[in-house]
Amino acid sequence: MLKRTQNKVAESRIALPVIATYGVLIWLAAGLVTQMWWVQFLCITAAAYLMVELNNQNALIRIYSRMVSCSFLVLTCTTVFLFPSWQACVGTLFFAAFLLLLFRNYQDKQSPGSTFYAFCLFGLASLIFRHVLYFLPICWILMGSRLQMLSWRTLCGSFLGVLTPYWLLLPYVFWTNSMDRFYTHFEQLAQFETPFDFESWTVSHWLCYVLFIVLGFIGMVHYTRQRYQDKIRTRMLFDCFNVFLWTSAVWLAVQPQHVELLLPIMTISVSPLVAHFIALTHTRWTNIAFYVILAVTFTVTAINLWMSLSQL
Repeated sequence: MLKRTQNKVAESRIALPVIATYGVLIWLAAGLVTQMWWVQFLCITAAAYLMVELNNQNALIRIYSRMVSCSFLVLTCTTVFLFPSWQACVGTLFFAAFLLLLFRNYQDKQSPGSTFYAFCLFGLASLIFRHVLYFLPICWILMGSRLQMLSWRTLCGSFLGVLTPYWLLLPYVFWTNSMDRFYTHFEQLAQFETPFDFESWTVSHWLCYVLFIVLGFIGMVHYTRQRYQDKIRTRMLFDCFNVFLWTSAVWLAVQPQHVELLLPIMTISVSPLVAHFIALTHTRWTNIAFYVILAVTFTVTAINLWMSLSQL
């Protein structure tokens, strides 16, 4: 089989070190040292490592390839405007860790322990972004329909996992006499802003959103056509990525103010789809598409980096 440039890059053992170096340079150029974004940087670094583990443990790409983590790093670099937000970076780390733990329980209905730990991370993320709790029913549906792990034990484990961070927080809330803030945290779940109100969005937001939508569509179409070559487990996991991606995309269109929560989820979800497309296609047209994807992604990163620097 003819190996084109995209395949050589996808199978290269130096691809990840090169992309990691590129990512560090983007962070430095954006202001890592001058703005003291060390917490954010460490969170994204840890999330990239978890994406490596997510690929290794679940064989998302059926050949040797580090494209899942490479795609994640490249796409994360496009969202330069999120670098200052420790909430967005911590949320990225928690969601990547959540998926890693959750996917380990595929077809295991007797795993309330690891399910509990996975949803503890989900609960921690909800302390930062309360609206992530809207994903909870979707996670339960995927546990039953795709991961085939839903039982009374795992359902209870997930519910207790989400509640545990709040139980641990309650003594502090009582001690500081701040129950009003605790109630408000949940009351705001019922508050919705004006739908499709994009006034707060900049060109950077639009560029990333459209880019992720296009890449997600390309990856989804490719995987739908080629999924028969993968194992059933891999198909089910990619279905989960698709659900998280398009749910986030629709929600972000309806409630654009949640960009710091939903763009990181889109980044993590679209990365395996793009990686699968790049690593496992071999035609002349897909090779051209690979060059176009690289050019557009780097251009978006450059534009967003320039706009970010102009605002400092």
